[in-house]
Amino acid sequence: MTAATAVRERYGSRVSEAFGQLVVDVEPAEWVDALAFARSRGYEFFDWLAGVDEPPDAFGVVAHVFDPVAIAHLLVRTRVPRADPRLPTATGVFRGADWHERETREMFGIVFDGHPDPRPLLLPDGFEGHPLRKDFVLAARVAKPWPGAKEPGESGHGSPSRRKMLPPGVPADWSGRERADD
Repeated sequence: MTAATAVRERYGSRVSEAFGQLVVDVEPAEWVDALAFARSRGYEFFDWLAGVDEPPDAFGVVAHVFDPVAIAHLLVRTRVPRADPRLPTATGVFRGADWHERETREMFGIVFDGHPDPRPLLLPDGFEGHPLRKDFVLAARVAKPWPGAKEPGESGHGSPSRRKMLPPGVPADWSGRERADD
């Protein structure tokens, strides 16, 4: 039995295919078990793990593993609630998940329970927030004008615009002027 067949038999209707890769969707409680099962069936190479912001209520977590003998890819996906984004660590199955989980924790705020070294990996000490969340406000958008003109006149040339708009993600009180649509 091939690794892909074993995954299809075990997870049934939760298995799909995307861009030539097998994809299995699991519940957060099954996360580590699904990765361990994949590894036991030949998906021995851990490639990457990443978070995905899926507003308004969840974050996705995706791991890509590879079977070097069968030349087969597998994506293992789960969703965790935005209110309490937690998963058990996969470092006991794949040691290579260590840095990926640390990065995902920093950038999205997803906590990997039982992680052996949850220290920050990329951001400076004292950094507040999670910069890859869609609701994270980028201060650079407030400090300099938005480069993309969307309406006539916004670029400084031509007729004045019908309505001034703030860049996406910038609260109204950050601009120093009132919003035109208030």
